[in-house]
Amino acid sequence: MDKLIELLQYPFVARAFAAGILISLCAALLGAVLVLKHYSLIGHGLADVGFASLSVAVAFGLPPMLVSVPVVVVASFIIMAYSQRKGIAGDTALGVTATSSLALGIIVTSLKKGFNTDVYNYMFGSILAMSTLDIVMSVILAVLVIGLYVLFYNRIFLITADENFAVSAGINVGLYQFLISFLTALTVVIGMKMTGTLLISSLIIVPAVTARRITALRTGSFKSLILLTSIISVICFIAGMCVSILANIPTGAGIVAVSVGFMLVVSVVGGIIVRVKRI
Repeated sequence: MDKLIELLQYPFVARAFAAGILISLCAALLGAVLVLKHYSLIGHGLADVGFASLSVAVAFGLPPMLVSVPVVVVASFIIMAYSQRKGIAGDTALGVTATSSLALGIIVTSLKKGFNTDVYNYMFGSILAMSTLDIVMSVILAVLVIGLYVLFYNRIFLITADENFAVSAGINVGLYQFLISFLTALTVVIGMKMTGTLLISSLIIVPAVTARRITALRTGSFKSLILLTSIISVICFIAGMCVSILANIPTGAGIVAVSVGFMLVVSVVGGIIVRVKRI
């Protein structure tokens, strides 16, 4: 504990916690909708696209964020458009996009003398990579995501709960879905430094799945799911950061390990509760 308190006094650690909490909150709010709408793998696909774009940027000496943001945003629109189609078109497009992007990133990196420090940090996450600009971008992202829920909560709820009813009520469902996709793309790009491209999708999916398991036991509402997902995401992030610092492991791995561990505990306890109720 003394070591952790001492490390928190360093600016780069404080920046990592500040930016990470905001990114975790945004990932949770967006992840809850994506999981309920069965779009959860979009985060994984965007992460692979992000890896490819930053690999190209690093290889050719370009600013990673300036390259990754437009590329990932465009990819998010394409993936969302295909995901809205019935049948296997959406899954096929997502699979092809994710695997081809990952392959492209690896090829470019290999041709440019292998994995350097920048690419490694983006793949697995590093608290050393967080800057003041990342905090500013995290604040802007948090304002956009929270603002979306504050201003349009009822519409998001209708779109998530019953898309057909939302259409009949005159809501532009496509607009909000693409808006959520856009914000998810920004979350993935900004969060790549902290969690890593290979693990950022877990930050979007796992807390929402865990919260859904808990609310299912209590027949909770959409609002309670959103709130619980946010709490779980932030707590798991803080705990994961502490684990990564104390154990000297990549931040992304520590955060995801804690999140998945908590999800497994909830699943086991939930299964026991269900069995007890049946007796």
